[in-house]
Amino acid sequence: MTKRLSSVDRVYETLRDMAINFDFKPGERINESALTTKLGASRTPLREALNRLVAEGFLTLAKGQGFFCRSLEPDKILELYQARCAIETEGVIRGIENASDKDIADLCDYLDEFEQIYFECTDLTELLHMDEEFHLRLASLSGNGELIRLLSNLNERIRYVRLINFRQIRDQLENKVKEDAYVLPAHRRIVNAIRERNTDAAVNALRSHIERRSEETVELVRLAYSQLYVPS
Repeated sequence: MTKRLSSVDRVYETLRDMAINFDFKPGERINESALTTKLGASRTPLREALNRLVAEGFLTLAKGQGFFCRSLEPDKILELYQARCAIETEGVIRGIENASDKDIADLCDYLDEFEQIYFECTDLTELLHMDEEFHLRLASLSGNGELIRLLSNLNERIRYVRLINFRQIRDQLENKVKEDAYVLPAHRRIVNAIRERNTDAAVNALRSHIERRSEETVELVRLAYSQLYVPS
């Protein structure tokens, strides 16, 4: 039993990474036979992993047709951003109510660390992971494990689009004088409001930060498609 569960987990982790990175093209039918060969897995653990990814929103299942990669459409991405905003907002509200001063101080320390490497780091994937970690720490202030779990799932489902957004932001910053581009100002406004335990200011700053990104979804999806289907 342990060996079987280990096999399912291994296949699941590999397939989840492929789904996150859109190694399967949007709307593409999953070739189970090819995957069993590629992953060296039998049909049963593969099916269990695929069904798990359907439940988590990475794949879809059409009756009589099989498994498909999730779509990549502006309205779907917008829904994910809206869900993210709702979850993080609730996390901040609960965090201001429940977090200790030390918890908030630790969040401030993490943001200081993030700011110190922001301009020097050239690995956009690492920067995105640090940004996700910042937002997870915001949610963690609530002490609600379910909020954290839901946010982690949403982060993974919009990671591909957000990486493209990070590339845009970095290109824009390279065309400005460093001193003119205050490091991570939206994050700092959120943290300052939390430190003052000003719920309205924190929620407004957070919502403005996420919604500003969500407004760019049409262009980000267009860029995503151009990247996924770039001529070889």
